[in-house]
Amino acid sequence: MCTIGKNIIGTSGLSPFFTVANADLVSIDAPENRKGDALRTWVRALSGFQKEALIRSALTDRTWRLVSDEGPYLNGHDAAPCPLAFLSCGMVASFMNEILALAKIRGIEIRTLKLIQDNYYTMKGSMPKRTMVGGAENIDLQVEIDCDLEDVALQDFLINATYASPLNGLMRGKLKNLFKLCKNGAELPTNKVAELEGELFPDPGNHFAQAIPEESGLTLMEPVGPTPKKKVVLGTSSAADSLAEEQDRRLNIGAVAIMRDDGLKEIQQMQYSPYGTSFRFLSSEDGRAPDANTLISAGIGFCFMTQFGRFVSMLKLDLPDYRIVQDTHFSLGGASGGTGKAGEADPIETHVYLETSESDEIAQEMLDISERTCFLHAFCQTDLKTKLKIVQ
Repeated sequence: MCTIGKNIIGTSGLSPFFTVANADLVSIDAPENRKGDALRTWVRALSGFQKEALIRSALTDRTWRLVSDEGPYLNGHDAAPCPLAFLSCGMVASFMNEILALAKIRGIEIRTLKLIQDNYYTMKGSMPKRTMVGGAENIDLQVEIDCDLEDVALQDFLINATYASPLNGLMRGKLKNLFKLCKNGAELPTNKVAELEGELFPDPGNHFAQAIPEESGLTLMEPVGPTPKKKVVLGTSSAADSLAEEQDRRLNIGAVAIMRDDGLKEIQQMQYSPYGTSFRFLSSEDGRAPDANTLISAGIGFCFMTQFGRFVSMLKLDLPDYRIVQDTHFSLGGASGGTGKAGEADPIETHVYLETSESDEIAQEMLDISERTCFLHAFCQTDLKTKLKIVQ
């Protein structure tokens, strides 16, 4: 099968990731900061499964531009990481933030630290029959560490650190996410998904194109070759598998993180199933690279947008353009933010803008199906645990 759409990311000449120098002019603002950090994420479809996001944080007041693509399993161009890679890399970065911060608070010297994380998702059912559902499973986290804590104390320390991550709030509560829907400039009520109270936000339209990059001497994201192969039960590896009308498959996205001498986290995303290219991310909380909350928020928005593209391409519906504005709210980290508490998060709030010749009922169904098949909305609505393995 041929790739879908043009390779806009690969031919644009823009760096895939950059800090936006003129966020106010672009007119993206941050939400009211009600918990510790609030992020507004704009996402637009570029072509095929390629997407662009602008993410502004109320805590840092920085705005990042990130892009995402899909590989051969969705007939994508493989020009940027898949949506699930952003969640995995943001999650492992957040865990590392809390481990290092809690060690500092408790006066524990960590001589070496490496995190190896595996995230798992499922897709089951039939798209033509409207029975397809995305799911999320528990996370595996292997911590390779050299410090002076003994086994029991070390396990207790690491459990407390993972609970302190703001992402813990998305994993623990079975959150009921909220939506607004707009079709061709007119607001529609939602059908099956929960409707967000209040006014529909303005459509960001083509404001993305106004973003000007700040110069950086760092390569914030780059492909690093094929992912080492690994057997995944019900995994997918062949081209266009993710477009099959009937599915019963399991996805496995990995992330391997270390702390560099310059204080940047270097994270290699592992595309085990569906099989594809591995990308290297840099992450930091000081503005040199995208922070953990930015990566997490981008991943959720990208994944949700992918489901619109997948649904309409499989059923040959008309949707030439679509965008979202998504708000995420996180507490400060229990260790990194000094709260001493487990991380918390609010339900995700998403405004959806569709341009389509389809009926109002089909537009509502596009939203319902995309929410139901989105792996990361499933992640937020499932009570998940992190299964910890420690290697000293």
